[in-house]
Amino acid sequence: MTEDIIERLAIRDLVENWALWRDAGNWDRFLTCWHDDGRMMATWYQGPAADFIRASREGWAKGVSILHFLGGTTIDRTGDRAIAQTKMTISQRGPVDGVLCDVVCTGRFYDFIEKRQGRWGVVLRQPIYEKDRLDPVLPDAKLTLDPDLLAQFPEGYRHLAYIQTKIGYTVKRDMPGLRGPEVEALYRRGKTWLEGGPAE
Repeated sequence: MTEDIIERLAIRDLVENWALWRDAGNWDRFLTCWHDDGRMMATWYQGPAADFIRASREGWAKGVSILHFLGGTTIDRTGDRAIAQTKMTISQRGPVDGVLCDVVCTGRFYDFIEKRQGRWGVVLRQPIYEKDRLDPVLPDAKLTLDPDLLAQFPEGYRHLAYIQTKIGYTVKRDMPGLRGPEVEALYRRGKTWLEGGPAE
């Protein structure tokens, strides 16, 4: 195999380890996916990776159920820097006004990744939220959503934001979606990263 293929396989391995170790609650191994200055941008949390792991661990202990499923990955790589985009779904289960619900959000992980001292790690993960839906776990359950609350969130993750708000999280309201100025700005940042600039 060529050196480029080997590096791309290592990046893909990193992306897959992130999802598997996080969802399994394997926090020590999950930490190794990040560089020390790594940052996570999610609907419910934005900040250092170490604090994201702590918050995820606390949520896990309280029974918060957020899981990830990965699809294909495309990687743009320049030397020891890369942008990896990976198709994904985020699924979360929780109560909405007393009705147990599942929400599924489809999108992409957009990862700023760097190789330091021989190891690839995430410097910044910014999900792109493309579309979502919410369903009662029991199909005969009666659920009425608050249209005013629902309309406060972007189309790509409004149901995910709705359930997260209902269980007590403060949700960021300007995350990138499939189209629009936020995702275009993210693409520009990715290009700058590959050219040697900052991730943020």
